[in-house]
Amino acid sequence: MGMNCGIVGLPNVGKSTIFSALTSAPAEAANYPFCTIEPNVGVVHVPDPRLDKLAEIVKPERTIPAVTEFVDIAGLVKGASKGEGLGNQFLGHIRQVGAICHVVRCFDDGDVVHVSGRVNPAEDIEIINIELALADLETVTKRLQSLEKFLKSQDKNVQNKAKVSKPILERLVKVLEEGQSARSLGLDEDEREAINDLHLITLKKMLYVCNVDEANILEENDHVKKVREIAAKEGASVITICGKIESEIAALESKEEKDAFLKDIGIEESGLSKMIRAGYDMLDMYTYFTAGVKEVRAWTFPKGAKAPQAAGVIHTDFERGFIKAEIYHCEDLFKFGSEAKVKEAGKFRMEGKEYVVQDGDVIHFRFNV
Repeated sequence: MGMNCGIVGLPNVGKSTIFSALTSAPAEAANYPFCTIEPNVGVVHVPDPRLDKLAEIVKPERTIPAVTEFVDIAGLVKGASKGEGLGNQFLGHIRQVGAICHVVRCFDDGDVVHVSGRVNPAEDIEIINIELALADLETVTKRLQSLEKFLKSQDKNVQNKAKVSKPILERLVKVLEEGQSARSLGLDEDEREAINDLHLITLKKMLYVCNVDEANILEENDHVKKVREIAAKEGASVITICGKIESEIAALESKEEKDAFLKDIGIEESGLSKMIRAGYDMLDMYTYFTAGVKEVRAWTFPKGAKAPQAAGVIHTDFERGFIKAEIYHCEDLFKFGSEAKVKEAGKFRMEGKEYVVQDGDVIHFRFNV
């Protein structure tokens, strides 16, 4: 699975506008379908107040945030699973990402053409979800058709894997035929592992991004409420964002200017910051920190990683020659005010190779190669 989030949606819902603001990268944004064909890729900083607090205490020469990647994928249309609107190409791009941010148009504007001629979030979501389900249905059906030869294999491992996956695939066919997502089956970890190599699109975590106008940035309109109803049934998350406002914020140069702009319009945090964090969380990633006078830095690692694997994020030598990790949690530093006081309080400890690194740990690795 890719360690990135794909931004999808129908044409002209504001995907490229949001992507440009998100990454401050010039994605083409035009008032006609398919202005994005090849996916644009942008690496963005992950907002993390803990990193700012660490920097205030340690006072390093530089502060480096964690990063995550967003991919702006061309607008899907009805029939994409059958090749409409270069659909197969677009669906292939979606299959490669780790999670999906589905931008839904939740604003009325006669000057911006809607691909269906009217603004209807429920209908828009259904079009996208059905196309993604149909694409997965084709993948699952092909696997089922080829399963018989694996069930007859002389290799017991191959045969057993086929036996395990068959009932899962049969259940998937039923829900996908109804236009529902693979997520709706609530597969457990072992079941997911059995079909992991299929890279099913509708098994990926989904975030609905409601693109609203300036008038509805503080008060949700009926379009957003409808999206929330749909998301609740699917177990998906929802955030509200105004692409136009985010573009204006992105154009400002300093953090002070951006904070003042947000204060003027009455919001504490930009929609993009919420979107970045939500995308990061969907990828099942955690953050640990290294902190010294030269540098305070946030590092991204997969949930459940042990200390050597987390060390390998910095450099493979750290993992290969891992000896031990000196660890305390950032919240303890915030509470006691200095590393010396963290030690006095007994919160500073040594951990070995079996330690499962926690989100927010501050770590100094000892290694020898």
